[in-house]
Amino acid sequence: MLPELPPLPALTRAEGEVVDAYLAAVDLLGRINPARAEHTYGGLRAAQALVSRATELRDALALMHRRGETELHTATLTRALRILDGERRAARVTVPVAAMEEDAPPSAS
Repeated sequence: MLPELPPLPALTRAEGEVVDAYLAAVDLLGRINPARAEHTYGGLRAAQALVSRATELRDALALMHRRGETELHTATLTRALRILDGERRAARVTVPVAAMEEDAPPSAS
């Protein structure tokens, strides 16, 4: 049985859409990451899907702006991202440390 997650902070509908679209884009970027991917086809499909997710993210931010929501409440959005496992999901976008050490140029000692 999974542990009960804390409740999400109160978000406007547009803020919720920003968080959802952002995490979807992050997931796709993680699938595209050449330091972690093993096949081109999966990366190709993720890259194709990224276009629509980026559009959803843009539209959610544009809606917030039109409504006068000109500032992002970073503390609240950060809590939401953490509850939705955003740190783990975003980590897939980075270059793994082991790969960096293997490919590092020899030190000039």
